[in-house]
Amino acid sequence: MNEDKLEQARKIISSYDGPKLRIMEVCGTHTHEIFRLGIRKLLPENVDLISGPGCPVCVTPVGFIDEAVMLALDHDATICTFGDLVRVPGTEMSLAGARSKGGKIQVVYSPLDAVEYAKEHPEEQVVFLAVGFETTTPASCLAVKRAKEAGLENFSLLTANKTMPEAYLALKGSADAFLYPGHVHAIIGTQLCEDMAEKEGVSGVIAGFTGRELLTALAVVISRAQEGRPFFENCYPRVVTKEGSPAGVKLVNSIMEPCDTEWRGLGVIPQSGMQLREEYADFDARKKFRLPPVEGRSNPACRCGEVLQGKCKPSDCGVFGKVCTPEHPVGACMVSGEGACSAYYLYGGSES
Repeated sequence: MNEDKLEQARKIISSYDGPKLRIMEVCGTHTHEIFRLGIRKLLPENVDLISGPGCPVCVTPVGFIDEAVMLALDHDATICTFGDLVRVPGTEMSLAGARSKGGKIQVVYSPLDAVEYAKEHPEEQVVFLAVGFETTTPASCLAVKRAKEAGLENFSLLTANKTMPEAYLALKGSADAFLYPGHVHAIIGTQLCEDMAEKEGVSGVIAGFTGRELLTALAVVISRAQEGRPFFENCYPRVVTKEGSPAGVKLVNSIMEPCDTEWRGLGVIPQSGMQLREEYADFDARKKFRLPPVEGRSNPACRCGEVLQGKCKPSDCGVFGKVCTPEHPVGACMVSGEGACSAYYLYGGSES
């Protein structure tokens, strides 16, 4: 985008004087970047940005953390996980708490790192915590494929993989338009968004992550919203195509299948999760360790669930910035680097 078009986008945003317009940035990275780049300061009072459920750590339910703690402490499994999950509170304790009680918690940077760890430590049962959306699920599937090819019997996944389409529909009506996550649609393409605009009346644009891309996307939302009918535009065409990544989708579908799953704040959304197919059951930690059903309990003071639904802002929560801080999180949204609460705390404070 040249400087003239950038200035035009700024003018469209700052000069909007129409009816109240609520735009949901589904993606946690969008939330953080919009804060970091100061884009919120350009918005007029009648444009309200609200955060959605696009942070995989945030929407992972408490019961999943409880299962991981159970594997570490009761089954002596080595838990391999991304760093964000270590401090997410469970019902009784976090993974950091399990580590303090002797649990083996290993921070890795990819599922394939966990496979390598399992190869190097054949005496340990290694469980990778597979959390994420369409963007990261292919890597977890590749890890299972590699483990099977290597004949590893000490590697498994505890899955909390989720897909966004059903969540979009569950949130229908919570905002006037969505900023769709660019990295998710780089995998699944644009057809879903086109169909939702045409058949469900759900408006939105796919946005990139630079300042220019975000300003463009917001300007498009504001302009198109004034037309008074549902719309969709791909504002990230350099990465997102109509067909997405057929190879990535094929890999996932060969190893996983849809299932009902729980989202923090949204409850159980049918067919919005991904679980290992029966032929890969040996790599399913729940089946391998015969885990009982677990229903976690979040701290009643935490309003993370409402934040993820766009029903309140983090600063509306009574414990935000007081009892709940990045150093001492009460809920997952304050822990994750993509969480709305951490973004408000780092950049917005109670005034946002």
